[in-house]
Amino acid sequence: MFNNKSILITGGTGSFGKKYTKTILANYKPKRLIILSRDELKQFEMQQEFNDPCMRYFIGDVRDAERMMQAMQDVDFVIHAAALKQVPAAEYNPMECIKTNIHGAENVIKAAIANKVEKVIALSTDKAANPINLYGATKLASDKLFVAANNMVGSGPTRFACVRYGNVVGSRGSVVPFFKGLLEKGAESLPVTHAEMTRFWITLQDGVDFVLTNFKRMQGGEIFIPKIPSVHIMDLVAAYAPGIETEIIGIRPGEKLHEIMCPKDDSHLTLEFADHYVICPTITFFGQDIDYTTNHLAEKGQSVPQGYEYHSGNNPDFLDIQQIRDFDKLAEL
Repeated sequence: MFNNKSILITGGTGSFGKKYTKTILANYKPKRLIILSRDELKQFEMQQEFNDPCMRYFIGDVRDAERMMQAMQDVDFVIHAAALKQVPAAEYNPMECIKTNIHGAENVIKAAIANKVEKVIALSTDKAANPINLYGATKLASDKLFVAANNMVGSGPTRFACVRYGNVVGSRGSVVPFFKGLLEKGAESLPVTHAEMTRFWITLQDGVDFVLTNFKRMQGGEIFIPKIPSVHIMDLVAAYAPGIETEIIGIRPGEKLHEIMCPKDDSHLTLEFADHYVICPTITFFGQDIDYTTNHLAEKGQSVPQGYEYHSGNNPDFLDIQQIRDFDKLAEL
């Protein structure tokens, strides 16, 4: 599917972009693989690792509509990974978060439609489901924009979808590198916001593979959600520092006790497949009659019960302490 195609990744110097690039280069022969980001240092560093002839490095910001128009010329597939993601930072800098996560999404959509890009997948987050913080609210708005974009294309070829998943093991700014950093400095205790906190858990490779597969599945308008395990925060501590003391510091601004990926209010729109869920659009696209129960890979889904909710606290799949350690090893591959 990706052979001899041009692919663009916004925010491509991040954890996802690097793993995606490694995966694509190992399994396909793209015509161009474009890394777009605003940080020239990160691009320089990434070029030392990934310098295949198909690679292109574009300096640019999703806030810049004109740059998005230029960057997407003759592009077939777009992954929109650029975002301001830190929950406390968004609470303290709300206007900046809105400019990147909402206005930036709008610029990506308009540029993709204008350049007749074939398919666009936007990366979302569990925090976009029933959001209580600004980051989650902006990503929910972004999701709505990308879903509705399928109605904006008219007779154009471009199709849009979203992928929503939970905490990525070992990604920059996440809890695992934070804990490891404290332990390396000789910390005698680890800070925990709440002893009953749970989170969805996924490796970066699994996230990348899920996105790649959904390019093949998508019909346009879906929010794809993988079935992934959860972890208890106290098990996480025990996995990395058995017997260490913990200090309960309280839930941070905008933080949830449990994360949600399929809200109960969307249960009438949610389909369950063998290894993932799909939240169908709330709107009907003009001139399109899409049967989301069967995707382009001929996988079949069925409606979930009314009021069903998929969140990290009621997940039937929890990792134990040893499995958490095994996940950490997989994340380093």
